[in-house]
Amino acid sequence: MRNLVAFPILLLAVIVQSAVISRIPLLSGFADLPLVLVTAWALQPRVTTAWHWALLAGALTAFMSGLPVGVPIAGFLLAAGLAQAFRRRVWQAPLLAMLIVIFLASMLYYSLSFLVLSLFGASLSLSTSFSQIVLPGVLLNLFLAVTVFWFVRDLALWVYPTEEEV
Repeated sequence: MRNLVAFPILLLAVIVQSAVISRIPLLSGFADLPLVLVTAWALQPRVTTAWHWALLAGALTAFMSGLPVGVPIAGFLLAAGLAQAFRRRVWQAPLLAMLIVIFLASMLYYSLSFLVLSLFGASLSLSTSFSQIVLPGVLLNLFLAVTVFWFVRDLALWVYPTEEEV
């Protein structure tokens, strides 16, 4: 059951992302709910399936977006790896770790997307893309981070109960 809970949660997150969140832009950037969700899941202390969630969310996002398949998968795997590295280092302040990881993971993911789109011939200006898409997207991800973190924390406690609760 621990692995199966990822399918409905991530599928719902991708659907909400494509139907609702992508319609609420800030300048030309928008929040990325699956990225925030995977990052929050990977930061939970008892979670052992962060890589599965990252792979599934990357595949679902690749299916829904116009990016090449490897970009969302690589971006989500990078975000999960970064979150797990921070989980080991900043274990006393999980919300602070969430905000730092969301900032770094969003910057990495959007930069990777920009690089791949530039290699495929899209005429994008680095300064315009950074100021109109990347920074607003990172800001919106940071706004989502706190709410998603507490939701995912409760979900992780439900999926991975402590010994006292069992």
